Amino acid sequence: MARSAVADQPVRRGSDYAVLSRRISEAGLLERRPGRYAARIVLTAAFFLAGWAVVVAVGDSWAQLLVAVGMAVATTQVAFLGHDAGHRQMFRRRGPSELAGLLAGNLAVGLSYGWWVDKHNRHHANPNHADEDPDVGGGALVWTYEQAAATPAYLRWLARRQAWLFFPMLLLEGMHLHVASVRALVGRSGGGWRTPMRHRGVEALLLIAHAVGYLGLLFTVMSPAKALAFIAVHQGLWGLYMGCAFAPNHKGMPMPTDSDGLDYLRKQVLTSRNVRGGRFVDVALGGLNYQIEHHLFPNMPRGNLRRAQPIVRAYCAESGVPYAETGLVESYRQALAHLHEVGRPLRG
Repeated sequence: MARSAVADQPVRRGSDYAVLSRRISEAGLLERRPGRYAARIVLTAAFFLAGWAVVVAVGDSWAQLLVAVGMAVATTQVAFLGHDAGHRQMFRRRGPSELAGLLAGNLAVGLSYGWWVDKHNRHHANPNHADEDPDVGGGALVWTYEQAAATPAYLRWLARRQAWLFFPMLLLEGMHLHVASVRALVGRSGGGWRTPMRHRGVEALLLIAHAVGYLGLLFTVMSPAKALAFIAVHQGLWGLYMGCAFAPNHKGMPMPTDSDGLDYLRKQVLTSRNVRGGRFVDVALGGLNYQIEHHLFPNMPRGNLRRAQPIVRAYCAESGVPYAETGLVESYRQALAHLHEVGRPLRG
């Protein structure tokens, strides 16, 4: 596993991030872009609603499976808006941000906004930390040798082959997100709620509205067999798209521990990977291809990340901090190589 980039870093220098932050602020890159976001919201919502209009127009036909492919793309783009709302990239105030997040997440996608914000904030606080980052905690996949050694017997077959099964498993990610959302809403522990949420009742009502509207529309417009096939394609490809958008960001990058004593700048940069590409990649990955800049400045509007990159890259070079950037295919290769490596002891 990649450790040298962490081990070679100098003793903590807390002022490094302050200098970079000042340069970014002076460039005006932390200013909200309401006009740009208004246009993005309108276009994404139009794409999403037009997709459902096509579902109604096509009716009881197996051509709906092609529509399901397009709806998987539209759903992911709406989810990206929910991500931006969760980071308050759209609005400075909490109220409008939460409203946008609830509508995009709970109502449109069927994903609990409150659960996701709690989980994602913990990821941002300690990216790639096996004990603190929920995205690399032990589960269906193992990310460290320690997790591999602790894998129960019934999951070892999967862990040994996880690099080969990674993309097929992403086809189940959409359903996993729905189930996790419901569990977060109703789960209790020690006499209280397991997952903190500001609007638990509203979230529950919106998730119910999503489920009723989604299933009601599909089973009204088409036969049960076609509706189930549509759900399988739509949810499977949505999960695959989401996983493919988030996988390049940190998988296969160094996984620091508390003993590394990294400051904020190095904690965020060393564990993140950017993906090269033009405007198409920016749109396809929801701006997450600028993962380093996003982690350093989570509330920076998505449209400013490209402009911030040269400043951040130059400052990292000036400070001797490795700045990882690669192509999309190579990012997947590195992630899969990491998964294959940590499963090696189980194959022996």
